[in-house]
Amino acid sequence: MQAKYVHTNLIAKDWRKLAQFYTEVFGCIFIPPERDYQGEALEAGTGLKGAHLTGVHLRLPGYGDTGPTIEIFSYAQLEARPETAVNRPGFAHIAFEVDNVEAAQREVEAHGGNMLGEIVTMTTKIGTKVTWCYLTDPEGNVIELQSWEK
Repeated sequence: MQAKYVHTNLIAKDWRKLAQFYTEVFGCIFIPPERDYQGEALEAGTGLKGAHLTGVHLRLPGYGDTGPTIEIFSYAQLEARPETAVNRPGFAHIAFEVDNVEAAQREVEAHGGNMLGEIVTMTTKIGTKVTWCYLTDPEGNVIELQSWEK
């Protein structure tokens, strides 16, 4: 099998507001058209009776016009969300490399995000240093900001 990474899906309470956050803070780019799916095929594929899905694809920064996307969708009916935890099994966070972690952290918070821990610098086994922190977006999804010593 040959594979190519394409996208990661993020289910939002309000996909428009969350997409706006990722475009304003990280420079993600809207890829038309907006999506609006429902019907037998969606029900069969999701296993959800009456499924209705709306949202958008956003091109992630740093990879050009053919790079991967984050797919931010909302279902018409949503399950309750568990409390945010960085150690919950499954997909844990999305990471962005930034020039300055402190400045990026302030930008995320100014747009409705929240810090989970502190900004720290760690040294890897090969001696390189990375400064990083965990925050959440406005809906509680975990984001890692990182900056590698050059």
